[in-house]
Order: sequence, then C-alpha cells, then structure tokens
Amino acid sequence: MKQGIEKLVDKIEKLLLCDCEGSQKVDSAALADATGLKCSKVYSELCIKNLEIVEKAIQSGDTAICCEQQSSIFDEIAADIDKDSPIVFDIRDRAGWTVDKKTVVPKMAALTAEALMEKPIQKTKDVTSQGRCLILGDCESVLEAAQILQETLSVTALLDPKDGDEILNVNGFDVVLGKIKNAKGSFGDFTIVFDNLQELVPSGRGPFKWTHAQDGATSSCDIILDLSKDDALFPASEKRDGYIRADVGQKTKFTSAILNASQLQGTFEKSLYIKYEASICAHSRAEKPACSNCINVCPTGAVISSGETVTIDPGICAGCGACAAVCPSGAIEYEPGPISWILARLAVIQKYYKGAGGKNPYLLVHDDHGRELISFSARYGDGLPSNVIPMQLDAIATFGHAEALAAHASGFEEVFLLTGPKSDTDTILGEAEIANAIFENALRVVEVNDPLELSNIFEGLAKRADKTQLSKPMGSRRQVTRVASKTLNPEKEILPLPDHAPYGAVLLDNDSCTLCLSCVSLCPSGALGENPDLPQLRFQEDACLQCGLCSNICPENAISYEKRLNLSNAALEQTILKEEEPFACIECGSLFGVKSSVERIIDKLAGKHSMFSNSDAAKLIQMCDDCRINAQYHSDNNPFAGGERPRVRTTEDYLSKRKDH
Repeated sequence: MKQGIEKLVDKIEKLLLCDCEGSQKVDSAALADATGLKCSKVYSELCIKNLEIVEKAIQSGDTAICCEQQSSIFDEIAADIDKDSPIVFDIRDRAGWTVDKKTVVPKMAALTAEALMEKPIQKTKDVTSQGRCLILGDCESVLEAAQILQETLSVTALLDPKDGDEILNVNGFDVVLGKIKNAKGSFGDFTIVFDNLQELVPSGRGPFKWTHAQDGATSSCDIILDLSKDDALFPASEKRDGYIRADVGQKTKFTSAILNASQLQGTFEKSLYIKYEASICAHSRAEKPACSNCINVCPTGAVISSGETVTIDPGICAGCGACAAVCPSGAIEYEPGPISWILARLAVIQKYYKGAGGKNPYLLVHDDHGRELISFSARYGDGLPSNVIPMQLDAIATFGHAEALAAHASGFEEVFLLTGPKSDTDTILGEAEIANAIFENALRVVEVNDPLELSNIFEGLAKRADKTQLSKPMGSRRQVTRVASKTLNPEKEILPLPDHAPYGAVLLDNDSCTLCLSCVSLCPSGALGENPDLPQLRFQEDACLQCGLCSNICPENAISYEKRLNLSNAALEQTILKEEEPFACIECGSLFGVKSSVERIIDKLAGKHSMFSNSDAAKLIQMCDDCRINAQYHSDNNPFAGGERPRVRTTEDYLSKRKDH
C-alpha cells in the first residue's frame, strides 16, 4: 500500500536502484509500493556500466541513488555537469547483504524513508588560523618537525632549557627555551603560559645566547604540535581542534602529525553543537550550588561554571552531546540532532517498516564506528537480521533514557546501542541505568570490535509480550519520558530510580521546617511553591529536577529527596508538604507570617532584647507591616521623626536684611 513520504525531501520523486552485481535482491515494484516513490529498474553495475543513467538522474534533480559506496563518483559527475551532489544512501550493507532469508523490503523501505528526511541545518562559525605553530617535545624531534613545517607555517620550537647548548644553527623558525605552565583555548586561539622562558639572542659570535629566564610569560598560537612524552596539555586531547599529539617513536604517526599540522592554515568552518538557554538552567542560585551534570560529564572542559549559569566554549566543544543527555531542565540541547529529530526518525522508520508488512522490529543505534562494523559484517559475515534496523547518530551519547523509552513505546522490541572507541561510555551507561529502571532491558549497551561478531548479539532474540498500547511521545525529554513510561508501565505508578536520575520527590522534615520559603524563592523549575494567602509549602513532583538547590539553601536542613518516577496524575498537581496557622495582627486582625514562628520570636526577644525590653516595643512583633510602621510613627521615640522644620523665608525677610546693612 502506497503511503506517501511526509516530512521528507520534497524534490525527490524517484529512486535509482542497483543490486551490486547481483549480490543482493532488490524488489523494485515492492519498494515503490512501500515508499510511494517511482523506482527504476534494478541495474547491476550502476557505478561502472551505467554512468550515463546516473548522469541523467543527477541532471533531473528529482532522483535519489541507493548506493553510498560510490558517492564520490556521483559527486564528480555532478560537478562536471554543474549540478548539486545527489542524495545517496545505503540499503546494501544495512539491509541487502544478509544471510537472513526473510524479506528485506520493509527494512529497505524504512531506511529509504529515513534517508530522505529533511535534516536539521548544521550551524557553523568561521575559525581563522594564521599558521602560528608551537612545537614541543624532545630536541631532535622538535627540530626535525620545525625544519619540515617552516615552509608552510610560522613555527616556534619550544625546547627544554637543558637543550639550549644543543642549538647550533637556526634558520626559518624561532626557538625558545622553557616549560609550559598551562594552556587553554582551541584551534586558532590557544593561549600559553610559560615558566623559565628564554628567547634566543641571535647576535654575537660563538654559541647562541639566551635572554634572562622569565616566569609567567604569555603567548598565543593557532596550532600546537605536541611531540613530548609528557601528559597531554588538555583533557580528551584527541577532541581538541588544533592540538596534534603524536608518538615520535612511531614514524608513520610522526609523519602523519606533521602532515596534519601543515594543512591547518586559512579559514575553516567549526561546527556549533550546543544550544543553551540560561533562563532555565538549574546550575546555581544565590551563590548556592545545584546541578553540575553538564560540567561533570564534559570530556573536553568546554562547560564551566559562570555564577548562576554555565558557559559553553564552542571552540572547545567537540560535539559529544553528553551534556544535553544529562541536563535535567532541557537548558542544553544538541542542535545537530535534538530529541525532536530523533523522535521523528523513529516514527518514520516504524511507519514504513510496518506499512510494508514488517514485524517485530529491533533498533540498533550506532555512530561512524558502528557504521564501519556493519559494513564489514555485511561483506564478510552474516550482516544484520532483516528486522534489525540501524540508526546512525553523530553523537550516540545523545541517545539517552528518554529516546530509548520512546523507541519502545513506538513499537520496537529491543533497543541496542553500539559503543565505539570515541563513545562517552560513562554517560551512556548512566542513561541506560535510568532507562532500564523504568522498563526492563529498555536500552542494551553493547561493545563489539570484531565485525564478524556483530550479528551474534542478535542471536535468539525473543519477541516481547504484546504491548497493550503504543504511543508517539513528543515534547521535551521529561515529557517524552513520562508519556513513554506510562505506555510501557500501564499498571504501575511509582518506579524507583538510581541516584543520578533527574526525577523524584522532595521529602520534608516537618518538625525542622519553619516555612521560611527560601526554597520556593530559588527553585529553578517552580516545583516548590507557596500560597500567598496562607503559610503553605507546595510541591509539584513532575516539575522537580532533583537539582539539589532547595536542600542546599534550606537553613534548617529539612529537605531530602527520593529518586523515583511518579506516573500517577498526582505528580502533575501541587500537593501541600507543610502548612501552619497564620498569626493575626493584634491591631487590625489581618493574617501574616506563621503563628508558631511569631510565638517563637516573642519568646526569644520580648523582655530579653534591648529593642523589645518594654511591653509596647514587644507588641511590635505581633503586628503586621502596616500596623508596625503606624505604631512606630506615633511612638514617643519615633524613628521616622525629624527636627522642627525651619520657617519658610519670605520677601520681607530679604528686605529687612538689606535695611540692616
């Protein structure tokens, strides 16, 4: 049944198909029926013998090519005829090449529909490098690298002070002696602080001379080539743009590092990954610490505290997405792949897979590393089963507990997340722990390095019991989690969660709480509230971020937490944690404050403090603001009273003064 692909690239109407020399079965008619697109006949060697067909397809601009392996050839053809590169995607490695004898049309239809979805626009900024390169390491390696790079870059060689006497001749680059105290910044904007810095004095005869050593000297550069055996200058140094580190003992890596450095001059596009909304950040209030999840998980140190909010350095950010996954308020969003984009992809995959007759789908989330494993597994091994649908993400750490639960709620039997060498495993495992606490085996984190073993993780997959209902969660991560969790747990209301979960209840020690309401004034999400007419502390569990701020600010240490997910409707309503009788003003009778607190103050101050030594002064404690001011104004010792006002001077006064003179 034709479906018509919505939310997809509008201009694409046709598919160009190839069975790659008969190595896969592609059913053109069935795929056309499943996707609603016009499908070509199935060619056998599209990238070799049928390039004229490819050229016509590119010329038309309305055709997508189901062959990703030869995309470079298709790009060249497009450039030759002055057309945009065609949309290409893979159905061979991820679907066609499999030992699974079941039909692969539903999977191909799902992958086709997903590939043709309009993708979020990747924001970038320009980064300019003037080619100022600092090289550090042992004397021999640094000088060798400097000699090579001086032709293309402006090189400064940093050597250990003990190597000063080894310098016999320097041409084409600068040499300094010293130690790096600290370094910060990123490609195009590094700032280096040196200790014991000595610069070369080129004049004079005989051995080179050096300036007096200086501590705390600061300089800047665009590129750092680190050939030392010391610890890296930056955390997660492999993710720091412009910082190149190599083991000089391995010639190929040494040569590769020099080659990479030589290319880093000019203007480059730096991807921007994070969108940050400071107004809903729960990092801090009134100098009291709260949530620091993003700071704790950032591998590069791009996220730092800046008072009540955080600052994210886009130059340092490597786009791992971990901060967005653990942000409880949604203040941080991963722009290249926000949760709305992931949910849309899941919905399209489900629609076209099941619309083509597919049953019992499993989801495999992966990154570039996983894509390579899938390709090798398909070529040399069993490939993926026909009901295991791969979904590639730029940063798999962004696929957290909310996304996993949404996948199950939309109909996936199991969700697998394939980690790789560059994965932020700690963040991924933490999110999996939350997901699995809400729904058993909601997110299975797997690590496979051998492509021939990839298919083994899907052996003996059992079908879950039929879910009573399915849903398509939408909204923020918190909203998605709640809707999906209710779908997956129709008979449960309270689900216990691990300690790092961003959901839970506030527990109040009623005996300690004085209803000062300092927690209310600082709560970043509005989970804690008050009643303007009565002394009450109210709480809405669904809004609580479990950020810890109310506990940190409470002067009586009366607040603690229970990590849980409350799926009942009561979590959406305000409940009263504590209420007390208000105190009635002894003058006008209006209600103010808390009766127990006023009585406690009277007991501590009346007749015991110099300001409230007599009965009239003590009564001020029992008055509302208006009556207290009025009583003070009319008292004998009126604090608002001033001296007698001077008489207004008149014209007669000035004239009489003239007569006197």
